[in-house]
Amino acid sequence: MFWYHPDLERIESEIEQLEYEPKMIFYGSSTFTLWKELTAVFSQYNPVNLGFGGSSLAACTWFFDRVFKSIKNPASIVIYAGDNDLGDGRHPEEVVLFLENLLHKIRQKYGNVKCTFISIKPSIARKHLLDSVHYTNTCIKKLMYKDENFFFVDIFEDLLDENGNPNYQYFEEDGLHFNSKGYDVLKKALNSKKAIFSERILENI
Repeated sequence: MFWYHPDLERIESEIEQLEYEPKMIFYGSSTFTLWKELTAVFSQYNPVNLGFGGSSLAACTWFFDRVFKSIKNPASIVIYAGDNDLGDGRHPEEVVLFLENLLHKIRQKYGNVKCTFISIKPSIARKHLLDSVHYTNTCIKKLMYKDENFFFVDIFEDLLDENGNPNYQYFEEDGLHFNSKGYDVLKKALNSKKAIFSERILENI
């Protein structure tokens, strides 16, 4: 996984330069890395964006100790990853196992810190994996409901068109990454008063 090292070095540098102790940690793939407004949107919660491009849940688990080495007392950790695992040919059960391992590492280091997983998005470029994405999300949702401090935010249905296919209006031309409208969907889901995230996590920060 040496190809992640430049991005990991960037993250480590950004953490060192922080002028505040981060409380809301965003950890995962390019869905976070490319969300340029993320820290501004959640600025009142002392956020830090620890996304690294192309990462999988396997990579997030593998590099957790390194990335979180100097993160001391977060109030919540928000995770988005998994679509790259499926894109690499991994089975949904493998993806769930990677997440279980990541959550175990989080529990070992931070006790009962609140963790939220954002559902894997149904992208156009990976339309052939739509059933696998849906099944993986279903399994992850069940996993996240096993702990009172684990939460699941579902954006899957919001990104589909009337025919149940990935909606073009939310993606860049590559059919893989969010455009501004896609990020609006994600922001709305996280900020909605109806979302578990806002009701049961943000109020505790």
